[in-house]
Amino acid sequence: MLTIYNPIVITGATAGGKTSVAANLAFGIGAEIISADSRQVYRGMDIGTGKDIEDYTVNGVEIPYHLIDIVDAGYKYNVYEFRKDFYDAFVDISNR
Repeated sequence: MLTIYNPIVITGATAGGKTSVAANLAFGIGAEIISADSRQVYRGMDIGTGKDIEDYTVNGVEIPYHLIDIVDAGYKYNVYEFRKDFYDAFVDISNR
């Protein structure tokens, strides 16, 4: 049986430290992160997108994250695809 959990959503201004807060929270409660950033989905666009991949390691533990680096730069990723990809990741996490 699939148990669906209510997600915790962290929002805020650009460069406000959301990634670090999310990673530390995920570390503390044993969770995973699903990014909703419209630019971080693109592979190879690391400068200027604030991916901060190193922030996903807390106390030597890599926090699992989803929807980062999933499509090639230049691909016209859209809301429909994001919805599907988010749902797939959310169900996968919930199943575990």
